[in-house]
Amino acid sequence: MTLLDAPMYDAASFRHRSQAIWGTLGGLFAFLVLMWFFTGRPIDYPWTWWSYWAGERDVNQFMLAVETNDLNRAYGIWNNDFDWRQHQDKYMTYPYDRFAQDWGPDSVQNDYGTFKSHRVVVRRIWGSGLIVGMMINGRKSKPLYLRYDRKAHTLGDSPVELTLDPLTP
Repeated sequence: MTLLDAPMYDAASFRHRSQAIWGTLGGLFAFLVLMWFFTGRPIDYPWTWWSYWAGERDVNQFMLAVETNDLNRAYGIWNNDFDWRQHQDKYMTYPYDRFAQDWGPDSVQNDYGTFKSHRVVVRRIWGSGLIVGMMINGRKSKPLYLRYDRKAHTLGDSPVELTLDPLTP
């Protein structure tokens, strides 16, 4: 076959191929926008968006369990182990009794008193975890910061305090 024997230009085939490409790109863009809204509009890389959603979900479930005084469930969320009663010796670094003293309704260990409500005000990826800051009981002064480990899916005290401006790290 020589250059002069080239096949005829097929406009319909070109149109179908370009529609498929543009449709795929448009669908991918729409998916990214919907995921961005679903995960809470994080200002970060797209591959970390799911961590924002999962971390905030676990922190909200934990705080709801603490607010309703369901400390057994809260301790299970804290350790990502709902069968923690079967092997309590695994959690001797932070045992349930100490957890109940820290997070219970009559706790003198916290500055917030009895937990009645919470509102997430800031979230940020920090190292291998997600730092979630929330206002407790409608307070306006100092947020409570918890760290969500993205690999182990456990909660813990945050080593850092973030700024409340969501656009600055």
